[in-house]
Amino acid sequence: MAKSVRMADIAQRLGVSVVTVSKALRGKDGVSDALREQIVRTANELGYSAKPSAEAISAGSYTIGILTPGRYLERGSSFYWSLYERLLTHISAQGDFCLLEVVTDEEESTPSLPRLLQENKVDGLIIMGGFADQYLRMLFAQQRPVVMLDAYQAWFPCDTVISDGYYGMYTMTSYLISRGHRRLKYVGTVGETSSITDRYLGFCRALTEAGLPITAGSSIPDRVSGSIVDTHLPSDIALTTDALVCNCDITAYDVCTKLDAIGVRVPEDISVIGFDNYILSEMSATKITTYEVDQNAMAKASARQIRRRIGDPRAERKLQIISGRMILRESVAAR
Repeated sequence: MAKSVRMADIAQRLGVSVVTVSKALRGKDGVSDALREQIVRTANELGYSAKPSAEAISAGSYTIGILTPGRYLERGSSFYWSLYERLLTHISAQGDFCLLEVVTDEEESTPSLPRLLQENKVDGLIIMGGFADQYLRMLFAQQRPVVMLDAYQAWFPCDTVISDGYYGMYTMTSYLISRGHRRLKYVGTVGETSSITDRYLGFCRALTEAGLPITAGSSIPDRVSGSIVDTHLPSDIALTTDALVCNCDITAYDVCTKLDAIGVRVPEDISVIGFDNYILSEMSATKITTYEVDQNAMAKASARQIRRRIGDPRAERKLQIISGRMILRESVAAR
């Protein structure tokens, strides 16, 4: 019989303490996102299996499928890859098994039933990220237990876990206004995803409460195709704008790079904020002020809710909104 993999084996492989490995695999604080991802990836490669709790053992194990659009999942650099790894941690810790299926654009547009359902491999699904309405309607018709993670559709009767994009961006925009900014623009393709739209609406609320106008020029698109970020800033951006409110840190990083290329300084000429507290916010030449999305809490809530839903398909649907916190760095100056 093959020897079971221990936390000590993972710790030895990476040169870290067993305590650090334990914190990472249990979703606890005190471990950086980069190290947590490395530990989870190594645990998966070595075949580590977390010991389930007594509650999970008594309830039995389920096989949970995770569906995500391919455009949002890019190994090693994606917000969704990080979210997926946290899901793995919590699903395993509660004694369940996990299967991932990445849906191509063609499969989504057809729409084509995912293999996880065709082959009847899973007891329930976590839908990670936004899909087209026709694809969601096809999934709904299968009458399987479903939790939607980081996306929301009011017409789709399923459990949902999302970050607090609306109030998070409202908080961030209000902070900029309190620092004296009056000419603000939102950077994000409104309507592309539910999270981009929620954050835009939070931005609008802050402007409205401050008596600042919202016009057609108050937003700048950032997407050229799906998840591909390529922001085209107006040539007179430095003359018309005090601050750029970016829908995510990838966009904020792109904006900072392009402002630097045209000789516009951050934050001396224009302040920039992001959202998510993704790794790029710290990699930027000027570290970006952002709003930290609590990925760990979102993953944990989703893992628990799909288990509840499988166990009780008739229970009342739940919408869980997970709050985050503001992270102040270098990209905002007072006006």
